[in-house]
Amino acid sequence: MTNFHRSLVLGCSALALASCGADEIVSPGTGGDIIINPPATPAPTPAPTPAPTSGPVTAAAECPTISNPAGLADDGTETGPTGEYRVCILPAVFSASTTLPFVEGLVYRMNGRVDVGTDGGPTATANDTNVELTIEPGAIIVASGSSFLNVNRGNTIQANGTATRPIIFTSTNNVTGVDLNQDTSGRWGGVVLSGRAPVTDCIAPGATPGTTACERQVEGAAQPALFGGATADDSSGSMTFVQIRYSGFVLSGDNELQSLTTGGVGSGTTLNNIMSYNSSDDGVEFFGGVMNVSNLIVVGAEDDSIDTDTGVKANLQNVIAIQRPGFGDTIIEADSSNGLEEDTPRQNVKISNATFIANSGVGDQAIRIRGFADFTIVNSVLVDQSGNTPCLRVDNPETLNRAANASIDEAGPVVFNSFVLDCATDFRDGSGGVTPADVQTRFNAGSNNNAGFTNTLSMTFINGANENGVAVFDPTSLGSFFTLPTNIGAVYPGNNTWFQGWTCNSATVTFDTAVSDCTSLPIY
Repeated sequence: MTNFHRSLVLGCSALALASCGADEIVSPGTGGDIIINPPATPAPTPAPTPAPTSGPVTAAAECPTISNPAGLADDGTETGPTGEYRVCILPAVFSASTTLPFVEGLVYRMNGRVDVGTDGGPTATANDTNVELTIEPGAIIVASGSSFLNVNRGNTIQANGTATRPIIFTSTNNVTGVDLNQDTSGRWGGVVLSGRAPVTDCIAPGATPGTTACERQVEGAAQPALFGGATADDSSGSMTFVQIRYSGFVLSGDNELQSLTTGGVGSGTTLNNIMSYNSSDDGVEFFGGVMNVSNLIVVGAEDDSIDTDTGVKANLQNVIAIQRPGFGDTIIEADSSNGLEEDTPRQNVKISNATFIANSGVGDQAIRIRGFADFTIVNSVLVDQSGNTPCLRVDNPETLNRAANASIDEAGPVVFNSFVLDCATDFRDGSGGVTPADVQTRFNAGSNNNAGFTNTLSMTFINGANENGVAVFDPTSLGSFFTLPTNIGAVYPGNNTWFQGWTCNSATVTFDTAVSDCTSLPIY
């Protein structure tokens, strides 16, 4: 999403193998004994033939009781390739802290926007509702159309799956198996976290960016949904071992939801082991805030895999982003444009240990950094499999070469260290008169960079000899969030199991033969 004034456009992720478990279990029965010579009296009526089942899952008997005043509504059952599921409709608003338990043979459905608490404003007060929504490991939440989950400021989510039982947000089609294939996307909204950390691009005229007066509106919401404040360490809760599949519903025009959207989310929030698969917009988009994210996977996003906006300060380590062949715009789009170039807080994003696979075949560039954004990429690999997408674009000379100035929150020019590129075209021109040679000069100024790299990745994303032979840059110099890796890239010896168990497979990439295809639900 490239236009800042779209604010937080409301607005998972990916991989090939057959689903686990039996494809179909059919038990028609015999209808009783066969009697060749019947007696004079009529034979008993045979028992009815049992209806065949579609899979091993049996629908739960009922919806659980929850602590929210408005409980779950039983919407009957739905049947698909993996079996039959009880469907329990979530309330429109969680006004009290609530736990959604894992129940075998049950899915939770969002019918429209679902709010966690109400907006508590840009600062904490005694009137905060402090509602916390807890989702147990293995729970499945489905939706369709413009439905989305919105965690309001002053409230939290605890969606913490496990490596063997991830929490899955997905389309209702994932239950029924109807109209679902490897290119399905845009079937529902997504997950939105709204916090009180600083943002720029204020909606109030004259408001000072980064203060409590600077707020942004989540676009497309029928009711107000605001984010922003001045609490850098604000917490929106925790999301770990979570898949978000088939999201990105178009509300109107350019208003489109992404898999995971954060607005003013603070550093007190935990975001680890998140997978976005086949979003029709961005995989993840960060609007302002102060964020730490580890073990992020984005597969098949049809716009940007990672979009960073409105003054976000984000640290990311262990990132896999893979485009679906023939789909997608950029792997990274860093935005601070539209008159926001001098506003503070300035965007400052740092990424270590990423493996980026560009494959759209129609992209203008794999990575685009612009708007004077401060951006650092180290210990990473970028490969263009399509053969016609340039690796790097930097817009404006100020983005490329501006000196650091702490007094105006200016970290300095873009930084690349231990970053290798395997693209037919490594650099391209950018706006403001930036030439490919200018970008190459900045790239060559870093240590251990190689624009003539030949990748030896296996399974699309796992390091080979060439990747493991690149000298490592110490990312702990960038901040305390980072740990020192032994190799570049997202997956290397000693760091080669973190993606297993909680992901799903597709035609784009296979992560783990022990997990289901993304078109199927896991069976526990």
